[in-house]
Amino acid sequence: MKRLTIVVFLIFCISALSAFNVAAKTQLTYANFFPPTHIQSQLAESWCKEVEKRTNGEVTIKYFPAGTLTKAPQTYDGVVQGLADIGMTVLAYSRGRFPVASAIDLPMGYKSGVQATAVANAVLNKFQPKEFNDSKIMFLHGHGPGLIHTRDKAVSSMADLKGLKIRGTGTSGKVVAALGASPVGKSMREAYQMLQKGVVDGSAHPVEANKGWKLGEVVHFLTENYSVAHTTTFAVFMNKAKWNKLSPAAQKAINAINSEWAIKHGEAWDASDKAGLEFFVAKGGKITSLSDEESKKWEAAVAPVFEDYIKKAGKKGVDGKAVVDFIKSKM
Repeated sequence: MKRLTIVVFLIFCISALSAFNVAAKTQLTYANFFPPTHIQSQLAESWCKEVEKRTNGEVTIKYFPAGTLTKAPQTYDGVVQGLADIGMTVLAYSRGRFPVASAIDLPMGYKSGVQATAVANAVLNKFQPKEFNDSKIMFLHGHGPGLIHTRDKAVSSMADLKGLKIRGTGTSGKVVAALGASPVGKSMREAYQMLQKGVVDGSAHPVEANKGWKLGEVVHFLTENYSVAHTTTFAVFMNKAKWNKLSPAAQKAINAINSEWAIKHGEAWDASDKAGLEFFVAKGGKITSLSDEESKKWEAAVAPVFEDYIKKAGKKGVDGKAVVDFIKSKM
């Protein structure tokens, strides 16, 4: 009888331990707007798998690409509100909400995605923006130089831009306006159809989108001018309450992965820029390079974009000049 009691007690302990291990597992969701075939989507999915691997299965993540869980403009709020646990989106889709981070998108003359990503995370670490206090920021990344692409007309001067409607969101839209064109603030998901139907005459986007979003099929001219090249800041973030419930070991593992994956995203932007250029040229696309004189005119034309940012940031209690000066010191 005593032996039976011991056996029953052991079975109870094993069952209780198993139940505890099951309860200790955390299942999360990750919302992203990139299509599943895009390299940035594939990297996000590999991040999920790496988290599961390095937490020894303590944290598992179900991945939802292509806006199937939350649409891009609603992703940040969706994560804060718990509709998704983790998300990636474009910060510019929430215009005016991120006054410090929006400086990263200014036309600083970016040369690469690696550079833009390094700048973005340097800003995050330096200023610790309060605008992100309602979430747990994993990391930021930025695409390579945003350039103007057009459908039917090569652009070699600001005069060529007059009267054209160019798709551009957030800061890129302001750059388009400063250069004399009319900005149309629509998301990347809408760009292909708008260009195909002639709703817009062009788009301000990184070269990678010519392949990644197939825009090289509907734009035929690329203006190569890096003096006012912008980036777009992407953020990966997590619901704060869900983050706080993770074990310290899991948090440590995820932070380590974040540092690695930020670099991977930057490198991927550059690799896909190369592929996007090859795709664009293969489709018959033509490249126009600005003269040094014209390039300087473009730089002068976008100066008010910086001034406008500093003024608006100040109204929100942010020293915009300090942020701009810091970024320029990193270029």
